Amino acid sequence: MKTKQSVTTNNHQPSTACREKHAAMKLPIRSTIIAAFGVLAMLLPAHQAAHAQGTTSDDFVAPMVFQAAGAKAASLKGAVDAYRRALGDPNNGNTLASLPSGRREINWDGGNPAIIATTAPVTPFNTFLNTRGAQFTTPGTGLSQATPSGLAALFGNATYSTIFSTFSPSRLFTPVGSNITEGLFFIPGTSPPGTLGTPAAVRGFGAVFTDVHAPGPTGPTTLVEYFDADGDLLFSGLVPPSPHANGLSFFGIVFPDARIARVQITSGNVAPGPNDDRQHDIVVMDDFIYGEPQPLQ
Repeated sequence: MKTKQSVTTNNHQPSTACREKHAAMKLPIRSTIIAAFGVLAMLLPAHQAAHAQGTTSDDFVAPMVFQAAGAKAASLKGAVDAYRRALGDPNNGNTLASLPSGRREINWDGGNPAIIATTAPVTPFNTFLNTRGAQFTTPGTGLSQATPSGLAALFGNATYSTIFSTFSPSRLFTPVGSNITEGLFFIPGTSPPGTLGTPAAVRGFGAVFTDVHAPGPTGPTTLVEYFDADGDLLFSGLVPPSPHANGLSFFGIVFPDARIARVQITSGNVAPGPNDDRQHDIVVMDDFIYGEPQPLQ
């Protein structure tokens, strides 16, 4: 039996009352290792980094939690590689099949760092639905891939060309008109054009974020929530802030089995557009890494 707390859903979105209740229950991230050069990278027991909702039962197995933050991509490499190993090899790429193990990755770069075009905002974002078993949506205008300079043009804010860095060159991923991104999982190869495909669950999901602030007047800003196929909240975690301006952060979890059917990411405390300051934490995303989608049980 999995331990979880029921969350009322509406089109896969938790209700406001439930979100407020869960927010009140969340535990803050507590750093246990901070190197002299300002890099945080660790594997923590679940209770140190995030909060499993509900009353813990004797048979509940908490996920492994991976998090890291630092000035550059190299600061995250150890933690991200450890996360990849925990999910399992190989990286199954665009294999159009249900595979028993491994992982999928999306780096938003079109397979070539020379690709720098900004994609028009769209929701649902189905580019990787059939090939890698993931669909992304937002309650905003849409989701877009863009370089930092492309983000500056997309949002009409020149500062965005300098405040964001990438984990894998050259593009980042962001919602437009919202700071919420939702991900659903499907069996790769079962979603030809015009079809949604066979619903699936994954063992884990992790993501890289750029320019996450330390908690300020509005509190922590960037959150990942994990739900099962019934819409019940399994786990939630705050993304660690970078100790450096323009820095990068990573947060991911791994369960012993495939039970995550949906993730909801709150990136920053406002939708991109305003200047990034103490009141407005503008956060966008880079690499997504998740377990091989498995058929729902």
